[in-house]
Amino acid sequence: MRYRPLGKTDLNVSALALGSMTWGEQNTEAEAFEQIRRAQAAGINFIDTAEMYPVPPNAQTYGATESIIGHYFKRHGGRADWIIASKAAAPGNGISHIRGGHNHFDRANLTQAVDDSLRRLQTDYLDLYQLHWPDRNTNFFGQLGYQHDPDTHFTPIEDTLEVLDELVKSGKVRHIGLSNETPWGVQRFLHLSETRGWPRVVSIQNPYNLLNRSFEVGLAEIAVREQVGLLAYSPLAFGLLSGKYENGAQPPQGRLTLYARFQRYNNPQARRAASAYVTLANTHGIDPAQMALAYVSSRPFLTSNIIGATTLEQLESNLASAQLQLSDELLAGIERIHVEQPSPAP
Repeated sequence: MRYRPLGKTDLNVSALALGSMTWGEQNTEAEAFEQIRRAQAAGINFIDTAEMYPVPPNAQTYGATESIIGHYFKRHGGRADWIIASKAAAPGNGISHIRGGHNHFDRANLTQAVDDSLRRLQTDYLDLYQLHWPDRNTNFFGQLGYQHDPDTHFTPIEDTLEVLDELVKSGKVRHIGLSNETPWGVQRFLHLSETRGWPRVVSIQNPYNLLNRSFEVGLAEIAVREQVGLLAYSPLAFGLLSGKYENGAQPPQGRLTLYARFQRYNNPQARRAASAYVTLANTHGIDPAQMALAYVSSRPFLTSNIIGATTLEQLESNLASAQLQLSDELLAGIERIHVEQPSPAP
């Protein structure tokens, strides 16, 4: 397993991170424990979670994923061996069950969110605390065509960073990060950190995969020049790039089969592009999922690639991608498909 610096910090995180958003919904606690053990054996030292998890989010399972992780460390110890990242939910996105749905990134909400996450995780600190999506009205979760609304209320970034500074000074949070952010947002956070002496964001967790390379426009340069690396989520586009949905297949435990809300990658152009990538991998005698993961892991702006699995077999396959080196010929084939259908599922 390779390790990379987390921003400008003294932490080195594994190139693959263990995603957890299925724990408590598609996976039981026992299955989650098995995944943690197997990931650690492979050299992973980084777990990503969120107060909103598991997904799809609902009031009945809210916080279950963090609780499962907390139960693991309470029972098995070893907390110091792991870098744990969690995220605070923002307003909107149908999350009315979290702090009444008015969970802006202000002092009251962020303080409660951190304290609740620490309690569920049964730990005294979070290595990385991320803002799950922007407080303000902007483009994220696949939304295109920015529509500015000057009357929309949101917490000023200055106020948010001031609270995060207090949380870092208290020892509850070691480092801060962003998620589902825009280039303007990242640069604004960096500018305020530098001018006010507040904590500097160390990472940005955004979607990135063969069907969604929008990160390369604007954010990739920021990630490299400012050392705010990408934590890539959905590297398999909800499994579409694994090939399991080919020829109209609907695997009974597949996320796109189970949950109608997950349509971001389930459109005709995405399916056509996914089929082309699957065919390319098969032509080169490579597992399609491993090819897709290896591509993400090879990007120079990446800090860690967040893999998620519902079975140990899937996890084993994902882990094997860390050893895969893509040939120049294969990379050229990927670029040819990308030119034909660039980012069909942003």
